[in-house]
Order: sequence, then C-alpha cells, then structure tokens
Amino acid sequence: MNVLVTGGAGYIGSHTCVAAFAAGHEITVYDNFSNSSPEALERVARIAGKRPRLVEGDIGDRAAVHALLASEKFDAVIHFAGFKAVGESVSKPWEYYNNNVSGTLVLLDEMRRAGLRNMIFSSSATVYGNPDPKNLPLREDAPLSALNPYGQTKLWLEEIMRAMAAADPAWHILLLRYFNPVGAHESGLMGEDPAGIPNNLMPYITQVAVGRLPMLTIFGDDYPTPDGTCIRDYIHVCDLAEGHVAALDKVASLPGCTAVNLGSGNGISVAQLVASFEKAIGRPLPRKVGPRRPGDAAACWADPSRALELLGWKTRRDCDAMCRDAWRWQSMNPNGYRKA
Repeated sequence: MNVLVTGGAGYIGSHTCVAAFAAGHEITVYDNFSNSSPEALERVARIAGKRPRLVEGDIGDRAAVHALLASEKFDAVIHFAGFKAVGESVSKPWEYYNNNVSGTLVLLDEMRRAGLRNMIFSSSATVYGNPDPKNLPLREDAPLSALNPYGQTKLWLEEIMRAMAAADPAWHILLLRYFNPVGAHESGLMGEDPAGIPNNLMPYITQVAVGRLPMLTIFGDDYPTPDGTCIRDYIHVCDLAEGHVAALDKVASLPGCTAVNLGSGNGISVAQLVASFEKAIGRPLPRKVGPRRPGDAAACWADPSRALELLGWKTRRDCDAMCRDAWRWQSMNPNGYRKA
C-alpha cells in the first residue's frame, strides 16, 4: 500500500514507518517537526534501508494538505499528527483544540475531496476517563469521558469520525486506542525524545538514569493497588507499530468506524516498572514519593481481545524488554536526537 503518515517523525510514527517498510508498504511522511526531529527519519532510513518521502507541513494548512493529496494516490492515512501532553493541554487548551481538532477536520475534508477514505486514527485510552474498577479490563464498549482538553480532543474526533462513517459508508476508519507506549527500537537508534521535561513516566526514568534529571518522583504510593502505586497497561512501541501495520492490512475490509484497544492486557504498577528498569541498568534510581496527581486513576488496563479478533495482533514484548530497549536508546543517545 501507498501510505500517508501524518506526524511520521514522532515517537510512534517513526517506529511505525520502520514496521510498515518491513511489511512492504510505501511511506510518505507529513510533519511540521513541532514536537519531533528530522533526525528520526534519518534513523528510519538507517534501520529500514529505505527513506520515507518527506513533505514538511502542518495539517491545519489546507492548501498544503490539498496539494499533498493531489500529488499522488494514497491507499490509506495513518494520522499521528497531534499534540499529546495531558498537562500541557490544561495550560494550553486553545492550542490543543485548534491543532488536534481543527487540523484533523482539514485532513478529513481533504481526504474526502480526494476520494481517500481509509483512515487509521491515533486515539488514546484517555477517552475512558477515570474508569470504574468494575469495568477493568477495559473493553471498547466501556463508558467514555474526558478529564482534560487532550482527552477531549480524542473523544470529539472519535465522535466526528463515527458520524462521518455512519453518513457515508465509503469510509473505513480504525480508531486505535493506545494505552501506555514505552520502549524503543532494539537497535538503540530510535526512541522517545520529548521536548522539555518529560510528561510520561518512562522517558522521565531514562533521563534520571542518564543524569539529565536529578530524581524520579512517584506520584502517590497509597492507591488501592497491591503495592500502592498506579497500575497501567504499558505496551512496547514496536508492538504498537506492528499494530498499525496489522490495521493497514485490515482497514479496507472493515466497514464503518471501529474502535480497537492496543494494549497488552496486563496491568503493571509504577513500582514494578521502576524495578524492572533498575534491573536493566543494574543500579537503583534516586527517587522519592510525592503526593497523588489530580485525575490519576488508580488502575487502567486493556482488554485487547478485539485487536486479536479483528487484526490478528497481540503484543510480543514484555516489561523487561521495554526497559532494556528504552535504556539502550537513552544510553546511546543521552541527549536524544540533539547533538551533545
């Protein structure tokens, strides 16, 4: 397939480009590098032996998106381009609504004008809000809600795409709800490289380990979980990338708009993840326990059975592999994609 990948230079996007090349697909990346680096695509080329075609631009730029979709015939779009930090979304709600919602509406409209109606959308488990423990593990039919502007953008876009697919049966849309992507490519050449202070646990851990940050703070150890720390469904980014390739293989045969969880189905606590990482590096991390963060659910993990049923996909890498690969990436690239 000839695939357009918006935000393809980002963390998940770049790993998906590698997996898609391995599966024989052709890739065009559309990215404005607002939260990514062109160097990520150089690493894709080193690993895959092929370089994705790059078109630099913003999804909110209608003329640029129109020109891109008119430049060649694409079979499907994988749409990663979007802001993704929960905390930042609270302080910058307009930017999140404008980029994530307005930009995606431009993309969807230009896809419609181009006759391109196969879409794989980067959604999130944040659409489940603060889940009731009685609903765990989370199925795709669990109640939906949003706790912050980032989650609201994902929830609104899911609703918009469901309505579009209901009105026009030519649309084939897969809403892939990610749980907690971590890890890096096993080569150590690609990984997560957030701008500024990381918002997610794993890059914070790796930056403490490499000396860029002084100490890890665990937010709360008094949750109603076996060790008192929050439980999440961590998924290796390469497993997640392979999930997108599986979605490419199936999207045209799945009518309408379908939500699919991409998770391992296993809950791992924050304390367990830290212990696994410490095993990977062979030393303890400096850390302290802080107060709970508002809005953090005690536990959240997926029921991934629909992904296996519809896509033939399941995770293959365990927590130790996630930590080993994340550390290999950070130790080989202490400053990420930026030069020392």
